[in-house]
Amino acid sequence: MKRKLLTLTLALLTLAAVSIPVFASASRRASQNELAIGIAQDFDSLDPDYMTAAGTKEILFNVFEGLVKPTSDGDIVPAVASDVQRSEDGLTYTFTLREGVLFHNGDPVTMDDVLYSITRRWNSDDAAAILPALAVIESVEADGETLVITLSEPSNEFLAAIMNAYIIPAGYTAQETAPIGTGPYRFVSREVQDSLVVERFPEYYGTPGHVDRITFRILEGADGLVLGLQSGALDLVAHLSSDQVIQLDPRDYDICEGSMNLVQALYLNNAAAPFDDIRVRQALCYAIDKREVLAKAFDGYGTPLGTSMFPSFSKYYDESLTDYYTPDLDKAHALLTEAGYPDGFEMTITVPSNYTPHVNTAVVLVELLKKAGIKATVQPVDWSTWLSDVYGARKFQSTITGLTSDNMTARKLLERFGSQVGNNFTNYSNEEYDAILAQALSASNDEEQTELYRALERNLTENAANVYIQDMADLVAVHKGLSGLTFYPIYVLDVSALYWES
Repeated sequence: MKRKLLTLTLALLTLAAVSIPVFASASRRASQNELAIGIAQDFDSLDPDYMTAAGTKEILFNVFEGLVKPTSDGDIVPAVASDVQRSEDGLTYTFTLREGVLFHNGDPVTMDDVLYSITRRWNSDDAAAILPALAVIESVEADGETLVITLSEPSNEFLAAIMNAYIIPAGYTAQETAPIGTGPYRFVSREVQDSLVVERFPEYYGTPGHVDRITFRILEGADGLVLGLQSGALDLVAHLSSDQVIQLDPRDYDICEGSMNLVQALYLNNAAAPFDDIRVRQALCYAIDKREVLAKAFDGYGTPLGTSMFPSFSKYYDESLTDYYTPDLDKAHALLTEAGYPDGFEMTITVPSNYTPHVNTAVVLVELLKKAGIKATVQPVDWSTWLSDVYGARKFQSTITGLTSDNMTARKLLERFGSQVGNNFTNYSNEEYDAILAQALSASNDEEQTELYRALERNLTENAANVYIQDMADLVAVHKGLSGLTFYPIYVLDVSALYWES
């Protein structure tokens, strides 16, 4: 299967070659201390309060900052604020404004700017939906050089939410076309569907970036990105597949492996037969060897998972759940017989056709399920149909996708399986789960909340809510001589750490 895919890809690359412009070589860019990075999609917005696509947030992480920001180790540290204090009752957060922070236009950051930025994000129509922890804000007030935010109830996730309330100039109306932030890189130009250029901000208060100028070239489609690397037009491309990696000359590129920080699974509609029976769901878990999936569909790349959590969220991650179900066809057959399906059954796996890794996973699952007497059929649909029919209307039996979190807490990964939650597209309904979830969301102590989240993970595993497969590998091609690539536990690309070796 892989050889056929590779042959098709190479044919498409040949056809596409005439449309790829010629750019400066990597050696020339290195001598000029510049960098070209390939990305697969255009930006949905340059205004920090309106960008929603993960790919947009991934890049503009370098332009915008909040009062606090994440580290690659998973911590949240002061940024535009120099200090953060939390009251004993957890209701009041006091942020001290850092001295000497400048916007990219050279203006100093003032308390008026901070007030404007926080209230703009807090009062936006989608604030509660995107950042639920902001919904508990009761008041935002300035006291000299400190900002005091009072909550209506304690929230251990508040800092992770306020991290995404980016500080921008008060009243500035051109963020969509000429964004201004406080990050280590500042905006230079944008050509829609072509590129975005940033440059090092020399007055950055923190550790400045190393590369002077970075161009993000938009090459939609996997073939364009691979050809861009092969031609030397690009120095770095993230989120490659193993099929793409083998097309690159190891003399030109190093392949760095991180993780996508997502939970790929065969998600089951728990309200639809036969998956409304726990015995059938458990049978699938025993029938599917997740390591065989990784070997056949991903050349062994990826990290096996056993629940709705990935390893980079280390304090929440329970590794003991990974092999809760060891492959066992005898157990699978016994459970199916007990559930009334001694000869197996037929099922449909609906997959978004534009996500090749999920399609490839589905193809392997068909082979594995056949051994347990289950006849699975893959139903590819376009992305908009998947969103409307599967995710929205919940009209499906099973599907393969990857779920992730855009902040530093477990909430987004686990809250979605509460029976009363609007985005619970798997229709998982478990009274014990709902009770634990309520306790977790109201917990004021971080250690207590962490243990409750881990209890939710175990509940999902024991009840086989879904068939968990992997945290997909993030394969990044990095040109020889370029160093500093740093992986984060959330979906960002920190270009400030990149540098050309002398």
